[in-house]
Amino acid sequence: MTALLNVAIALLAGLLMTRLFHKGHLPDVTAFLVAGVLIGPFVLGRLGIPGLGFATYDEVANLGAISNVAMGFIAFSIGSEFRMENLKKTGRQALIIGIMQALIAALLVDAALLAFHWIAPDILSAPAAITLGAIATATAPAATLMVVRQYKAKGEVTRLLLPIVALDDAVGLIVFAVSFGIAKAIISGSVSIVSILVNPLLEIVLSLLLGGAAGYGLTLIERLFHSNTNRNSLVIGFVFLMVGISTLSWQIGDLVIGLSPLLVCMMLGTVFCNICPLSEDLMERSDKWSQALLAVFFVISGAELQLEVFSQPILILIGIVYILFRSAGKYLGARSSAKAVGCSRTVQKYLGITLLPQAGVALGMCVTAGQLGEDGVLIRNIILFSVLIYELIGPLLTKKALEASGDIIEKPSSYRERRQKKYDEIIQRRIEEHGDARWEKK
Repeated sequence: MTALLNVAIALLAGLLMTRLFHKGHLPDVTAFLVAGVLIGPFVLGRLGIPGLGFATYDEVANLGAISNVAMGFIAFSIGSEFRMENLKKTGRQALIIGIMQALIAALLVDAALLAFHWIAPDILSAPAAITLGAIATATAPAATLMVVRQYKAKGEVTRLLLPIVALDDAVGLIVFAVSFGIAKAIISGSVSIVSILVNPLLEIVLSLLLGGAAGYGLTLIERLFHSNTNRNSLVIGFVFLMVGISTLSWQIGDLVIGLSPLLVCMMLGTVFCNICPLSEDLMERSDKWSQALLAVFFVISGAELQLEVFSQPILILIGIVYILFRSAGKYLGARSSAKAVGCSRTVQKYLGITLLPQAGVALGMCVTAGQLGEDGVLIRNIILFSVLIYELIGPLLTKKALEASGDIIEKPSSYRERRQKKYDEIIQRRIEEHGDARWEKK
């Protein structure tokens, strides 16, 4: 019962916060995150009043299933960006930029933090520096997609942005696995090829195979239904199923057989959108259904942020170095690779800014990094600090970059005037029909 109450409070708090942020022309994502911080254990939750917020981080963690499902729908929606007609136009560019911006971000963070380690080896170890560099590759698909949806962004930057964000997961998994394997080898003195190369490649291949098979199966089963309502329910059911299966894993010695929910659901959406004639309409319906789910997801993400990290000055210092060099890597990597593949000056200038948000995937990597003991705790706190900064300012920067590139066009005042006029006409008609003073404008 407490979980249901917390979900309701999270959704209502997030929606009300968007009304305040709307006046400042800020993205809804930022409003949801701030609402989460306010009702989280660090602020209102401390009062311990049921229905006012999350009293403990355990209460937030109990809603983890919602976050997993929300990420599944995000990945499924991004899969639609891999339609063959789109890939023919931007596939090569997205692939090269996606790989290069991730690798350059990792290399710059590695260089900066290894220099920090050389100056202060007792504060930051080499394994921790290398692992943080790998985590720098990850970009948050959720925040990016929400900004694109909210403002109906459309243009050359957006066409490249979503496929690149999707590719980040695959690139990040490989870079993180290799770097994390090296970090463990430095600590233990032994190298495991299985953990460095075999496990990440196996996870990617199995995830893509499962997602592809599921997309084909969804298309076959969809033909059995003639109602759009039932078809929509079927699509939603498949996303839930893939997320559920992706949480399973098996270990045989050093070999870990696991799946990435993001890759599975992304491949599900990719195959489905390319072979199902009704995919565009059905995916649009599932997007509308998942809007409330995504709002709760971002509020929960805000509640998970632990503000106590600000009490550690040295951690803040390392976090600032991480943020600055990761941001520089993302921007310079995207700009240089976009220029190399012949993208326009607009794409070169603004694409890198839209790749700054970081959240779920990075935090997931932190869970694995926990195997490094004290270094793992340090890594998690640094990433929590950076996520707090990135998630609060990242969506705003993404919006500004898309506006500057021309992908977001502000609705003209005439549009708002027509909408208000239509609203006034509806109210007037109800007053005339019912004679009810409740409909009168105050």
